[in-house]
Amino acid sequence: MSLSSAKRATVRVRALVDGSCFISTSKRKYSTPQSKRRPEFHDYFVTHLPSSSLHPDPRGPLAPFHKLPRSESVPHTGEISHSPAAFQALTNRDATVVRIPLRSAKHHFGASTSRGTRRSNEDTHQAGVIDLPAFANPPPKSLTIRRGAGPGPRENRAADSASGDPQVFYFGVFDGHGGTECSTFLKENLHEYIQNTAAEFELRSSLRNKGEEESKEEPDTLPIVQGANRQQIGELEKELVKNWRSLVGGYFKRFIPPHFSYFGRDDVAEQTDRKSRKEGVTIEEVMEYAFLHADYDFVSAQAARRDDELVKTGQPLQQDEILYGADHPATSKKISGNTRFKGGSTASVVLISTPTPAPFWYPTTSSSLLVSHVGDTRILLCSTVTGEAIPLTSNHHPSSPPEAARLRRYATTFVTDSFGEERMSGLANTRSFGDVQSKRIGVSAEPEIYRLEMAPAEFSFLVLMTDGISGTLDDQEIVDIVKEARTPEDASKDVVSFATEVTKVGDNATCLVVRLGGWERRLEGGLGSMGTKESREWRRQEATDPRRSRT
Repeated sequence: MSLSSAKRATVRVRALVDGSCFISTSKRKYSTPQSKRRPEFHDYFVTHLPSSSLHPDPRGPLAPFHKLPRSESVPHTGEISHSPAAFQALTNRDATVVRIPLRSAKHHFGASTSRGTRRSNEDTHQAGVIDLPAFANPPPKSLTIRRGAGPGPRENRAADSASGDPQVFYFGVFDGHGGTECSTFLKENLHEYIQNTAAEFELRSSLRNKGEEESKEEPDTLPIVQGANRQQIGELEKELVKNWRSLVGGYFKRFIPPHFSYFGRDDVAEQTDRKSRKEGVTIEEVMEYAFLHADYDFVSAQAARRDDELVKTGQPLQQDEILYGADHPATSKKISGNTRFKGGSTASVVLISTPTPAPFWYPTTSSSLLVSHVGDTRILLCSTVTGEAIPLTSNHHPSSPPEAARLRRYATTFVTDSFGEERMSGLANTRSFGDVQSKRIGVSAEPEIYRLEMAPAEFSFLVLMTDGISGTLDDQEIVDIVKEARTPEDASKDVVSFATEVTKVGDNATCLVVRLGGWERRLEGGLGSMGTKESREWRRQEATDPRRSRT
């Protein structure tokens, strides 16, 4: 067999968090015809194996330097200018990668949850690497440095994804109410809706690929328009809006998604809009479509099912006419359950994309962070310089002025309960997934989307939580608790433990902590963790005081 026709075998190496690694079964790759690749979501991230004197790379031209047994070793001569350790850092390890489970990488990510005093825990969460083209802002040409003609060293940095782009990380927290059906559905499927939407839109990377001609204009403004199939996008968006109007009616009769480019207007206006827009789509438009599509599939599946409460009481089935259309065909998406689920779930999702394969937690790496938020779950950032908590979400409650303005345009009325809290159709949230009985009055899953360009080490960490924590603790208290922890995993446990200890409500509590570039300097900014230390100690004493239960 000639050398040119030989098949190359790639060896995949998997590593544990504690540093030990093992080599999995060798997998031989053969060239196959190009086919449409199905998007895949992974609960691990991929990085290149770092250099080690214990595991030298045998593919190096001068490796191995140290021959075993000792009888075969020879002393080094002065002909070699580089030390063995220095040379090993320059070797190229294209085929050797490390898979690190994100949920087990306690120094990078931590998650903790508690049911509190409730009968069950309706919170869910998800974390992993999503199969999505990069949406990061490309680095300026003036800051792009090429070292030599060949590719640079691949040691000590993350690997590219299957599409060739840097990996895009996905973090989500979901707070269910009325049951776990909706929050579990979002945990298991929302990332798939995002991936499938990007594939259907034919979304292309925001980064310039190798071999492509350099664009004359650099994306210096937000949002960044990425390449896509505009005709396909228009058809999908108009069909989704039409389906919402047909199924639900009410609020959705005049509903116009803010990020959609096409929303069922007449042909003349549509042609004018096409000419005024660039040929592409924003990541914000992808996220909004994915959220609305996921909610539509869930609501339509519930509408096609019977209501056991009406059957038990012997009342007419038409009495609970919660949706607009007479017939509600079941969706093609398989959703568990045989009876109608009337509950729902809030959601907060974070996507992080980097312009280079270096992961976002490196102190020298810039990244783009995208937040998509529905309801009263919460996301916080901690500033490395000031140490202050920076909220990235707002609660979608009837008392919120933007929400009140959005809903009162459609003649929605609010009521105040005995505790003085405003509610709409008995719900504390004006946006959520599910809640089929409240869709007609405007309880939608249209996400509030926020994008942030993070400079290297600008922020120390990211916190995602449900209202069982944010409703009990202040933002700065949460951030200060995380600062005192050794790892993100310990931080998430400490936040949940403190919240459940001092709470008066006993709601489900879930917390996710994500390490960012400034993690090692998290105690340097402002007062460190001392700003709220006294108040936290006082709250703990009050909670553990046995006389408290008498009042």
